Amino acid sequence: MGIFSRLSDVINSNIHAMLDKAEDPSKLVRLIIQEMEDTLVEVRSTSVRTIARKKELQRLLTQLQIEADDWAGKAELALTKDREDLARGALAAKNRAIEQLALYDKELAHVEEEIGKLDEDTGKLKAKLADARARQKSIVLRSQSINSRLRVKSTINDGKMQDAMAKMDAYEGKIDRMEAELEAYDLGTRSLSDEFAQLAASDKVEDELTKLRAKLGKSSTPTNEPQP
Repeated sequence: MGIFSRLSDVINSNIHAMLDKAEDPSKLVRLIIQEMEDTLVEVRSTSVRTIARKKELQRLLTQLQIEADDWAGKAELALTKDREDLARGALAAKNRAIEQLALYDKELAHVEEEIGKLDEDTGKLKAKLADARARQKSIVLRSQSINSRLRVKSTINDGKMQDAMAKMDAYEGKIDRMEAELEAYDLGTRSLSDEFAQLAASDKVEDELTKLRAKLGKSSTPTNEPQP
């Protein structure tokens, strides 16, 4: 099973469990990213172990090749000394080394294939993780906006809110009627402050009239009154 299959199984099981509990969608986004990050750490750890095995196999192959060549040389030396028994033993040892070399070489090919798949899956997972991180903020903001709008609409459509607004309207109407009644009492009446304000206004007009007469060279006595 590939890492994406395992990751999908883990995420799906957790998401279904959280949905059953009606969890916040932003938590689901963080869960998905956390699962991706954990999986990435696991894949990198597997890659490190696989690469270490590759290097170990390469060392073993080198050693076995040297060993096989050494036995071949010994077999040749034994024949030059007319020791066919030793030559046979050396050739048998060489063949065992070559057989072991073939097994390790096959394992090395498999390990290299696994490393290639891990590299490919790691690249895909990194891309998915980068995309999830980029979309996380947008998803969280949209979720918060929707929740806020739902709360506002729920408040607006709530019966208690409508009753409260109706009572406020009625109270404002009552205040309007009280103000109108107060204004009706004030009609036709002048307070002491009003009287003094009127005197101040009259004095101001007279002062301005006197200045205007002086400017025009008019007598201070009004023209519409008889002269003495």
